[in-house]
Amino acid sequence: MAAWTLQEADQEFIAREVEPFLPDRIFDAHVHLFCQSHYAPAVPPAYLHGNPERIGLEAYRHYIDWIHPGGRTVGALCFGLTFTGDRDGNNTFVAAEVAAAPRPEMVALGQLVIPPEQDPEQIREMVRRDGYVGLKCYHTMAKIEGPTWNAPIEDYLPEEHVRIAHEEGLSITLHMVRDRALADPVNQATIRRYCERYPNMRLILAHAARGFNPWHTIEGIASLSGLNNVWFDTSAVTEAGAFEAIVETFGHERLLYGTDFPISHMRGRCVAIGDSFHWFYAEDMNLDEKHIALRPVLIGLESLRSIRLAARRLKLSDQQVEDIFYNNAARLFSLNGSR
Repeated sequence: MAAWTLQEADQEFIAREVEPFLPDRIFDAHVHLFCQSHYAPAVPPAYLHGNPERIGLEAYRHYIDWIHPGGRTVGALCFGLTFTGDRDGNNTFVAAEVAAAPRPEMVALGQLVIPPEQDPEQIREMVRRDGYVGLKCYHTMAKIEGPTWNAPIEDYLPEEHVRIAHEEGLSITLHMVRDRALADPVNQATIRRYCERYPNMRLILAHAARGFNPWHTIEGIASLSGLNNVWFDTSAVTEAGAFEAIVETFGHERLLYGTDFPISHMRGRCVAIGDSFHWFYAEDMNLDEKHIALRPVLIGLESLRSIRLAARRLKLSDQQVEDIFYNNAARLFSLNGSR
């Protein structure tokens, strides 16, 4: 199926599942900006093939209107995607894009992608110089033998970086790994230790605490009870259970809407299978399987429907839904217009 197209199935889905639910204002708390050249001379990951060469704020604002129609997107938390390529070039690109955002129409904030070996004082200098509001770590930058999917958090987010975030009042977006994510006692212990020791650091656990298998978040969420400096974003999660567990344990005020753009504009969804999960992408599916033709929609739309399902099951009010889509982030980042 063609990449970067808005198809009839998407449009029908938006009219039926999205438009009746979306608030008027949206802050997207998980946005990747980058250029294909940041991967040179290495080849970009296969899932980026077919992407526009330059994905800055202008491209983001154009494409995000597909899934948030009507110009609803008024804010974004942005960071790079080039974790192992030209990381410095990608960080510089994000800082420039954020600085050039057309305020007040669009409030863009930036997080600095940091490898674990980065000097802490250099991080402080870069944050102050370029106006980043937070840090973005990622497991593929961990210096370990074997698959980084099994890395403990300390291997890609060392404590000295968390200390800098505490001292500078920064957010950190953390995509934890290990097989059982938040249900893993090693991850639980590290998150609690970091949050308790560094209370001025604001930790955002990406992908509903990596709740691609919602049972991992459901099982592990109680381990974080009582922490006042942890939030969760919804990005690219396509099952409702993890959102429900977060709201039931922490309240709706700790859930931030995010898209994981440009992953949001791939076609498919993620489902829990046993004690893990699997991504189904349109290009890998037999679209004429069984009794009906499959019409996969954009991942961002699948995620929005899952949020809608969670809101319905939890009987959230319109105001609470507006909080998840805008006001929670506005309060977290001290933006004007939060309620």
